[in-house]
Amino acid sequence: MLEKSKLSSLKKLTTIVADTGDIDMIKQYKPQDATTNPSLIYKAAQKSEYRHLLREAVDFAHASGAHGRAFMDQVIVKLFVIFGTEILKIIPGRVSTEVDARLSFDVEGSIRRAHEYIKLYEEAGIRKERILIKLASTWEGMMAAQVLEREGIHCNMTLMFHIAQAAKAAEVGATLVSPFVGRILDWQKKKENRDKIPADEDLGVKSVSDIYHYLKLYGKNTQVMGASFRNVDEILYLAGCDLLTISPEFLKELQEAKGTVERRLSPENAQNARLQELRLDEKSFRYVICESEMATEKLHEGIRNFIADTVKLEGYLEANFIDGAAGHRKAM
Repeated sequence: MLEKSKLSSLKKLTTIVADTGDIDMIKQYKPQDATTNPSLIYKAAQKSEYRHLLREAVDFAHASGAHGRAFMDQVIVKLFVIFGTEILKIIPGRVSTEVDARLSFDVEGSIRRAHEYIKLYEEAGIRKERILIKLASTWEGMMAAQVLEREGIHCNMTLMFHIAQAAKAAEVGATLVSPFVGRILDWQKKKENRDKIPADEDLGVKSVSDIYHYLKLYGKNTQVMGASFRNVDEILYLAGCDLLTISPEFLKELQEAKGTVERRLSPENAQNARLQELRLDEKSFRYVICESEMATEKLHEGIRNFIADTVKLEGYLEANFIDGAAGHRKAM
């Protein structure tokens, strides 16, 4: 009997989510769910096989009659929904679509953008139950999630680097939290001046483990999806987490590796965790995050990086698909 891959073994313990905007890669690895963000969409948008999707988004914005900043917003919103719709044709589960990081401190703007996404998805025949709206784990993101979840719109709280963010997300009823692993490891390596850190000393792995145990210990319904990995060992050390979103390079490595995967996270083990329940108002939330050098640095850096990649995507669209200020599609 052929030995099974570690990917197939991991799928028995954890829901696997593809961390990519590349539709062909999603077809190859057959995950349950998929996540996208501005960086992933920007990377995928530069591939020739997806040029027709970018043209479709530009044509949509032109037909809307929008101009200036509103025109580009229409292009980006439609493009994110187009990629999400194409992905949902392949996977059986949900896709995460990210709100513009420039709205990370804008409650009303985030809610409005989420409504735009859901409207376009529904016009494409996609039920809102299959969509996760990704919001930055700022206080304003939490408040937007609270409103959206009450409306039946599911939210995925991203750029999460502290257990306080997870506690507040669960309190407002967020469907999912995405604590970042690799970006915490990046910070740890720089802080400790170490080139390599094993998974059992990895503060990113510990962060996800603590968040998972906290939410299970206190009976929260919010699911945990570990994200942003730097190596396969980080992934294997979080086997048993509700979900793990994994890039194609690590999906390939897990597919090629043979053997079984040991479960490391479970609701039963969470009952032994010594974690104090957190009840945070706005002042205490901001203070706790401010106290953490790592969380403060990585949260704001992450927001800036997503903004930068959104701006790059807009520039790429303007250079290749949009003809002047009128917003007409370039002849291609």
